[in-house]
Amino acid sequence: MTYLIIGIVILITSLFIYKAYINTKDIQINRINIEASKSSTLASLSILHLSDLHLENISITPEELEQKLSGEAPDLIALTGDFLDKKRTIPKLRPYLQVLQDMKPKYGMFAVLGNHDYVLKQADLNHLKQTLQEFNCTILQNQNITVSMGGQHLNIIGIDDYSTNRSDLTKAYEGIEQGINLVLTHDPTVVLDMKEQAFDYLLAGHFHGGQICYPRAYHLVKMGKLARKKIIKGLHTQDGNPYYISEGLGQTGFNIRIGSRPEITFHTFTN
Repeated sequence: MTYLIIGIVILITSLFIYKAYINTKDIQINRINIEASKSSTLASLSILHLSDLHLENISITPEELEQKLSGEAPDLIALTGDFLDKKRTIPKLRPYLQVLQDMKPKYGMFAVLGNHDYVLKQADLNHLKQTLQEFNCTILQNQNITVSMGGQHLNIIGIDDYSTNRSDLTKAYEGIEQGINLVLTHDPTVVLDMKEQAFDYLLAGHFHGGQICYPRAYHLVKMGKLARKKIIKGLHTQDGNPYYISEGLGQTGFNIRIGSRPEITFHTFTN
């Protein structure tokens, strides 16, 4: 009887883990419409947002990603960090970046780095950055860049990772022009400190939607004030300003998801 019970427990556990792994292949494509500020003359802007690829634990191949993105034509691609954390994985990033580069976004591809990227030693981190740049991806580390869209300025502001104390809001906003402020960052908790920095929209990741929720993501409590408020995914506002937290495309720790799904998101600004 004891062996039977043990066998049943093992079987149930195995099925549970298998289902949790299958969940990592259930890629959700979400589309978010954002109303531009009343002072904006922006006609429209479409953004493809990917976050937290975690290439050591990702269940979508470059070919599958290409199929998922087939027929899409975003104006801008935003990547919000945690690409990988091992130097041997850097070459694995190249075919994914090729898929994104081939989309030829009108205003370019932009990235910020996450806490896992900063696990790399400096030489390896430089290799990661060079790889991104080879595919025409602009990396913003407490920096901003302005692109012109038919007379309207779009300020793309990259705030470095908050969770590793690399965020410098003053530096990130230095020399900012009048226009629409799109903020890219990894850890969205930084929004709680942005009392003096205006933004029209902010994109982030970091929490993986909990990744393993049983039934709630209790393990995220240590990841800051937003997580303690159970703000770990989706569209939210801070002081009236909208921001979006992606559930990410890859996983960390174990390649499983319970109560969350990997995500590709398209954001469209409309008047």
